[in-house]
Amino acid sequence: MITGSRIASFTTTAANEDTAACHPLSALLDGLMEAVWLVDGASLRIAAVNPAAQRLLGHAESELLGTSVTALVRTPEDVLFWAEPASRREAGLESEALVGHADGRLLWVMRRIAFVNSGSAAGHWLVTMRDQTRQRETERARDDLRVELEAALNQRLDELSQSDLLTLLPNRVALSGRIDVAVSAARHDGRSLALLNLDLDRFKQINDTLGRGHGDQVLREVAERLRRCIGENDVLARLGGDEYALLLDGADARDAEAAALRVQAELSRPFGFEALNFTVTCSIGIALFSRDGETADELLSSAGQAMHWVKESGRSAYRFHRPRRDVDLLARMRLDHDMRQALTAGQFALRYQPQVSLGSGQVVGAEALIRWRDPLRGDIPPVQFIPVAEESGFIVAMGDWVLQRAVEQAAQWWRAGRRMPVAVNVSALQFQQARFVELVDQTLRAARLPAELLELELTESILLRDADEALRRLEQLAALGVGMSIDDFGTGYSSLAYLKRFPIQRLKIDRSFVRGLPDDGSDAGIVNAIVQMGSALNLNVIAEGVETEAQREFLRAAGCDEFQGYLFARPMDAAAFEERVWSEVAQ
Repeated sequence: MITGSRIASFTTTAANEDTAACHPLSALLDGLMEAVWLVDGASLRIAAVNPAAQRLLGHAESELLGTSVTALVRTPEDVLFWAEPASRREAGLESEALVGHADGRLLWVMRRIAFVNSGSAAGHWLVTMRDQTRQRETERARDDLRVELEAALNQRLDELSQSDLLTLLPNRVALSGRIDVAVSAARHDGRSLALLNLDLDRFKQINDTLGRGHGDQVLREVAERLRRCIGENDVLARLGGDEYALLLDGADARDAEAAALRVQAELSRPFGFEALNFTVTCSIGIALFSRDGETADELLSSAGQAMHWVKESGRSAYRFHRPRRDVDLLARMRLDHDMRQALTAGQFALRYQPQVSLGSGQVVGAEALIRWRDPLRGDIPPVQFIPVAEESGFIVAMGDWVLQRAVEQAAQWWRAGRRMPVAVNVSALQFQQARFVELVDQTLRAARLPAELLELELTESILLRDADEALRRLEQLAALGVGMSIDDFGTGYSSLAYLKRFPIQRLKIDRSFVRGLPDDGSDAGIVNAIVQMGSALNLNVIAEGVETEAQREFLRAAGCDEFQGYLFARPMDAAAFEERVWSEVAQ
């Protein structure tokens, strides 16, 4: 750095000379490593410049001496400073600046301007420059790289947020966007569009048997097979777990059905891992634009509902969505809400229908049936609210309430010296609850009712969902001493092999087969077959819905053990039941 005293010794001889000829000053500046200009305070012209500054700017000394400093500056800050330098003598200026190179490039420099009191009236300004161009370029390259990396990272994160990590297929978020685009195109072009929701059947067994690693391998293999079932303009996505979706561009109902058949055929080929071969089936729900929805959410919901209907009906099939009117859906929502309120408000009650021996004519049991009386709407038939409760899941809470009240009533009769077995209906969803067996045990213990006085009526759908799990739970219930029967027998798809394995004591003939007796030949044949099968399996057989003497006589002659129905009595409250059948109860 050049000090003011060293500059002052040269100023007397230089004061009256042209600034371009200040050679003594130039000799002093030549020894500096930094690029330096000496600017005359009066004319603001360069009075001296060292070789470092000449190399920095690419100009010869002769080209720079006498040049106005304002011709070389490139920043507004410098322009402002040199406009009134006298007012800034104390502070000077230090900051980054741009200076021009001879080849037209702009150079970044760290520039310091300091006033030097050289003895002249105007003094001199010492301008020191350190080249920062390479550093700035490095920083710029680093910034550009950072921006590029951040953009790539954001793009990758965006891709991951819309991709399934296991199969690399689009996920639900990405599929929703694709559906929205496809819907817009279909609406514009008047084209059709189909969405298939596919869920693997009993995939949990694969995970439990082979392990999650092999389960993941199956999911990837399923994805590869599904790719073969779609066209280049279609979209395959994994919605999560063992659930996939196929968006078929331009597909109508016939195209969607053909795709569902292709999928089933593709998955029907055996899977093999480590010398183990097995088959994977699937349940498929189909929704069509715009019949079943006009948005991604609506189409996904419709296809999902159709798929769940397939699951409930036995799996390994496909089904189109069946539209419901909005009014119907709203009514079901209101009914579901009112139903939940009714349980806490005490609007539900139990009615008991006698079960009668066809041989002795005596009452041998009672079926507990739930009834609902709404303060405003009056009696609401079970056929209206039971399906809604099953669909919403409220059937679990309702079933638990029925179980508790029926067991308490049977316990009251037991303590009064009246042995009256009570049958309670159990829904498939209630039976599948993890604590169901424990709940039955706790309810019996709390009421101090002998377990043999409780019978659980199970639907055939329970046996279809997971036979091994059903058998395990039935054996646990049998260990408690609880009786069990299959309700509405003949309307499902029970396997005779399962009937032999399950600890069932009774079959209940559905009223739909009793209604046509004795004149309908088909009903008569079915009833005779069920009775004979029950006899062969050592199962008690009871018929429900008996309303005429002719029906009762046919059943008695066929060998049926028991019946219930309006012919003997309608469902009634506990007090009326006691009054009606007290004399019929076997002592």
